[in-house]
Amino acid sequence: QVQLVESGGGLVQAGGSLRLSCAASGGTFRGYRMGWFRQAPGKERQFVAALLWSGDSTYYEDSVKGRFTISRDNAKNTVYLQMNSLKPEDTAVYYCAAANSGGFWVPKGRYDYWGQGTQVTVSS
Repeated sequence: QVQLVESGGGLVQAGGSLRLSCAASGGTFRGYRMGWFRQAPGKERQFVAALLWSGDSTYYEDSVKGRFTISRDNAKNTVYLQMNSLKPEDTAVYYCAAANSGGFWVPKGRYDYWGQGTQVTVSS
């Protein structure tokens, strides 16, 4: 059973940075699609970024392009979300998600596995 555990959230001032980590276990992730989502209070869950575990494909939601970077460490089975130039509107619970996509690149497709989330709060 695939398990995802996020860490790295916290409180940061506007303009600051955080790096979120998503430790994946319980599977062989070659061909998986990994994504980050976020959900602010009273709002729907929003796609943030995605990558293919094998290859160089990445995709970002428009509001985070140029500020956030998704990456992976194959040896550690970990996906990261580096968040720079944070804004108060980035405040949300951030979730890691995974899908066994067979290597097909559909960044906003269905995700089958989800972590428990980590809170990111950006103060103004």
